[in-house]
Amino acid sequence: MITYAQIQIKLTKSVEQSEFTKAEIAKEIGIKEITLDKYLYGNTKPPVYIFANLCKILNLDANDILCVADYKKK
Repeated sequence: MITYAQIQIKLTKSVEQSEFTKAEIAKEIGIKEITLDKYLYGNTKPPVYIFANLCKILNLDANDILCVADYKKK
């Protein structure tokens, strides 16, 4: 089972390793940095359009962030 915690960890690492600051990323998506922090470190889940824009800005494969390869059908 894929958990939100797994997704959050991958997304957070991607943001932290990017060439952009969190402030730059938040501004580009049109949200406040504190909101981005809630998505990355809190219990707030980003809406799909925010997730999609994060993937686009950071050049991420959504399937990787969503742990699709980690899921094995039984």
